[in-house]
Amino acid sequence: MKVDKHSVSQIIDALGGKKNISAATHCITRLRLVLKDENKVNQESLNNHNLVKGFFSTNGQFQVVIGQGTVDKVYKEMISITGIDEVSKEELKNEAAKNLNPIQRAIKTLSDIFIPILPAIVTAGLLMGISNTLTGSGIFYDDKSFVDVHTKWKDLASIINLIANTAFTFLPALIGWSAVNRFGGSPLFGIVLGLILVHPDLLNAGSYGDGLKKGTIDTWNLFGLHVEKVGYQGQVLPVLVASFVLAKIELFLRKRIPDGFQLLIVAPVALLVTGFLAFIVIGPITFAIGTVITDAVVWLFKTAPFIGGIVYGGLYAPLVITGMHHTFLAVDLQLIGSVGSTFLWPMVALSNIAQGSAAFAMMILSKNDEKLKGLSLTSGISAWLGIIEPAMFGVNLRFRFAFISAIIGSAIAGVVISVAGVKAASIGIGGIPAPLSIVPGSWGPFMIGMVIVIVVPFLLTLVLGQLQKKRA
Repeated sequence: MKVDKHSVSQIIDALGGKKNISAATHCITRLRLVLKDENKVNQESLNNHNLVKGFFSTNGQFQVVIGQGTVDKVYKEMISITGIDEVSKEELKNEAAKNLNPIQRAIKTLSDIFIPILPAIVTAGLLMGISNTLTGSGIFYDDKSFVDVHTKWKDLASIINLIANTAFTFLPALIGWSAVNRFGGSPLFGIVLGLILVHPDLLNAGSYGDGLKKGTIDTWNLFGLHVEKVGYQGQVLPVLVASFVLAKIELFLRKRIPDGFQLLIVAPVALLVTGFLAFIVIGPITFAIGTVITDAVVWLFKTAPFIGGIVYGGLYAPLVITGMHHTFLAVDLQLIGSVGSTFLWPMVALSNIAQGSAAFAMMILSKNDEKLKGLSLTSGISAWLGIIEPAMFGVNLRFRFAFISAIIGSAIAGVVISVAGVKAASIGIGGIPAPLSIVPGSWGPFMIGMVIVIVVPFLLTLVLGQLQKKRA
């Protein structure tokens, strides 16, 4: 369909009219809108519009999938018709936040902090998968690793491992950069704060338990107050809270100190005060909270893996609808930093595949609807490569039986891999490439889980779809 004033006007009308649009921007494939009342959206009209390939609502934004290249033309025409000002993605996020309740705002804050560092974490996860493949025993040879047999590859594997581990070793620096930026401070200060918390002079947080048993933990004597010299490598909560404090102190000082003295005062005072608070108060308290959370999750999956698998495996996709899935990224990183692996992320990877499988089944069921058939194909491929939203919002949620089928398949696979104790050494791409991030000893049961989420959602969607057609 040609992009002209008439076709774009139809989209605007389906969105509730130009008075219902508060702000608008776009990304590579989607219109990103803030609507005054999403209940005014005529979903049927949007579904039937030839330019629209799907739509969904998340974090206060109503997003309409148009397609690469075409979305630019649609957006320009929409701006011309409605008269609304062009805004940046950040301005749109701020506008969208006005429609969120306190819980949604907290979830959005976590999302804003972790999504920018996700490419570094995923890249590290993929490289770590390569490293694990080269160094894991029993993968290519009995009781020996690839590098044990082919020793000339050992140094290459060592370098890959170093590069892969860097993002996790200095994770607080990444989080500090993103968090301080999100809270309105200078990102550079956040990096310095994160590096302070993992300084080589500090006891590694992972060795803290051993140090307690041996009684070998060094302390600072601050005028009679003994503060343990403990770092927070791989920890999430300490740097999150410390970043918030740092940003607020910086903003407080910048408002009150003349410009000519800010370079000499703001950074030293903000970092010094935050550093003291981090080691004396923030670190010990948040480390204890993080330990409780980690122990609770580990306990659940050790004592009742069936329950953990069916709940998290089945509920992950519904959590994506609310945006709450971003909170579990922090839990994954906390687990990796504390126990060296996570058993939550493998279920995320399988949930993505399940949504893609259901979308592929919808492609077969919609053989007379070329638009839905094309959308199902492209979004299914996207889900199998780790991007779940187009398949889930654009296809499966429109046909509830497809979404339910994906959840059932994901829950069954979640039980299987949880009972088998499948773990991921890192966070990677949540789709078909996922095995690269799985601990080599867990590959077998994880592959069984992959077969389940490929077959069960696909067949169940076909069966339920045929039954629904008969009832109609």
